[in-house]
Amino acid sequence: MQRLRIKAALETSTSLHDASIRIAGWVRSKRISKNIGFITVNDGSTQEELQLVVDQPSLLEIADTLQTGSSIEATGFLQASMGKGQAWEFRVEALTLLGDAPADQYPLQKKGHTLEFLRDIGHLRARTNTFGAVFRVRNTLSHSIHSFFQEQGFIWAHTPILTSSDCEGAGEMFAVTTLNLEKVPKTPAGKTDYQQDFFGKPAHLTVSGQLEGEFLACALGNIYTFGPTFRAENSNTTRHLSEFWMVEPEMAFAGLPENMELAENFIQRLISDVLRLNPKEMEFFEKFYEVNLQDLAKIAESPFERMSYTEAVSRLQKSGHTFQFAPEWGADIQTEHERYLTEEIVGRPVIVYDYPKDIKSFYMKLNADGKTVAGMDVLVPKIGEIIGGSEREYRYDALVARMQQMGVPTHDLEWYLDLRRFGTVPHCGFGLGLERMVMYVTGMKNIRDVIPCPRAPGSILF
Repeated sequence: MQRLRIKAALETSTSLHDASIRIAGWVRSKRISKNIGFITVNDGSTQEELQLVVDQPSLLEIADTLQTGSSIEATGFLQASMGKGQAWEFRVEALTLLGDAPADQYPLQKKGHTLEFLRDIGHLRARTNTFGAVFRVRNTLSHSIHSFFQEQGFIWAHTPILTSSDCEGAGEMFAVTTLNLEKVPKTPAGKTDYQQDFFGKPAHLTVSGQLEGEFLACALGNIYTFGPTFRAENSNTTRHLSEFWMVEPEMAFAGLPENMELAENFIQRLISDVLRLNPKEMEFFEKFYEVNLQDLAKIAESPFERMSYTEAVSRLQKSGHTFQFAPEWGADIQTEHERYLTEEIVGRPVIVYDYPKDIKSFYMKLNADGKTVAGMDVLVPKIGEIIGGSEREYRYDALVARMQQMGVPTHDLEWYLDLRRFGTVPHCGFGLGLERMVMYVTGMKNIRDVIPCPRAPGSILF
C-alpha cells in the first residue's frame, strides 16, 4: 500500500475516505485514556497536523509508549472529525513505532523554544512549526523563480562556482587551492607560486555569476542564473551569510527601464505565488511573526515608486528625521534610509536609480552627466534593499576607462572586453538574494533562520 502524505490526505476528495490508506510521520503530541487515544502527527508536507484516533486495546498499548518526536507508521481510514478546527481525523487500524525519541534526550518537547536555541540544533529544527513553514515557503519561492523566467522565455544558465573573476571587486572571496598549506610553494620573488596550483592561477568561490551571465545573454538573449554564491565577509549580522542563493537575470537589447519593469514584476509574482500556494504557512507567520498579509497582497498588486538617487537623498534630508548616518549625496544609502523611504515617505516599495558612479561597480553604464551610473536598487519595507542591478556598460572605450579609473586589471578580463569588441549590445540585469526574499515574506528577522545550514564566520557545524 503506497503511503499518502498528510497534505494530500487532508486535501483529498471524499471518495478516498472509504479506502484504507497508510500515513507516516513524527508525533507532535498524544492524549491517552483507558479506552481511546489521540495522537497528532506531522510529516512535513503541510503546516497542519493529522489527528489519529486509536481505540483498539492492542494499539492503545503501542500508542501509550509513543513520545514527542517518535516516528510512526499507521494504516486506517479518514473520517469526519468531531473535534473543532479540523475537518478530518484518521482512525487507526494498524500502528507501528519506527523510531523512538526518549523524552529525556529529545530536545524538541511540546513547549516554546527560542530561535537562538533552535540554531544550535539545526539538524532537528525543521521539525518545528516555524522552520517547517520557512522551508516550505522557500521551496515555493524557488519554484516560482523558475516558473516566472521560464514563462517569459528566459534560459536557465549554469554559471561556475569556481572562478578566477571577482565580479564585485570587493576582494572578499574564498580562495580555493590544492597547494600544501603547511609548505606553500614560493616564486623567486617570495610570492605564492600559483603555477603549481590546480588551475595554474588563483581560484575562488564565486560571488556572482553576472559576468558569465552577460556573455551568455549576449548570445542567447535573455538568461537567468540561480544557485549558491559565496562571500568571505567577516560580518556577524542578521542580514549576512557566507553562503547564500542568488538569482540573476540578464537581458540583451534592454536597458534600465526594462530592468526596473522586470524586477517589479518579478517581486510581485513571488509574493502572489506564496500567498496563493502557502496560505496555512502565511497565516502562521502573520499570527506569530511580523507579517501583514494585506500589506503583502497590496504590494503584489500596486506599482512600485520610481525615484532617482538624487531625489531620494533630497527627500530624506527634508524629512526632518534624525538618522544615525546623515543622508548625503555621494554616500551610499544606508538600511535605515531605505526603510524610511519605503515605510514612511512612500509607503510601498521604491526603485532608486542613477547612483553616483564612485560608489558603484565598474560594469555599470556611465550616464550622460558623467557623475552617475544606470544602477538601480529595489527597496522594500522592513528589509530595505532586496534587488540590486544595472544597465551594463556596453561601450568598449567607456568600460576600459572605468576599469582603469577603479584599478580593475583589464588583462584578467579580456574575454569580458571581447563582448564590447564583437557585436556589443545594450544589456542589463539584477540580482536577488533568495534568503532576503524569504525573510521579507515570512517576517523572520535573522537570515540564519531562512536557510537550512547557515554559513557565517565561525559557523559550519552542519
